[in-house]
Order: sequence, then structure tokens, then C-alpha cells
Amino acid sequence: MSRHIDRLDWMFRSRETGRITLGQPANFEQKIFSGATLVGVLLPVSKVRTGVGVVAVLALVVWAIDEIARGVNPFRRILGGAALGGLTWLAFRSRPR
Repeated sequence: MSRHIDRLDWMFRSRETGRITLGQPANFEQKIFSGATLVGVLLPVSKVRTGVGVVAVLALVVWAIDEIARGVNPFRRILGGAALGGLTWLAFRSRPR
């Protein structure tokens, strides 16, 4: 049992503060992503909506790369990697053949 707790502790303990960190307040990129997504949902289909969607995706990519590079614990780095991997998969999946 102790080994499992040690692994969880390693996964979620902040390397900066020493505290367990699961979530954090939204950073700038997350706020841009959320705002652009909300605006995009409210707009009719148009070039502006497409542009807002691009801004949302780019903000999410920047957030994911930042988490991989500077995440406070392994969980946050894995989360950033999973998000970037998912975005990459979606980009290649939706390309015309």
C-alpha cells in the first residue's frame, strides 16, 4: 500500500511548493481558450468564427507546451502532453485525403 501512496505522492506533489497540486487557477492561455470557445459558439458560421476557432486552438497548444515544459508536477506535464497529442491527432484526422 505504501508503494502506491509513494507513486501518487510523486505524481501529484508540486516541485515548487511541496504541496499536492491537482488543479490551479486558470492561466492566461486557458482564459483565452475559454473566451474564444464561448465567442465561437455564439457566432454564426463565418470567417470570423473560423478565426476565433484558430485562436482557441492556438491558445490550447501554447498551454499544452507550457505544461510540458513548466508543469509543477508529473501529472500536469502528462496532462499537457495528452492535450498536445490529442490536438495533433485531431489535426491529422481532419485533413482532407
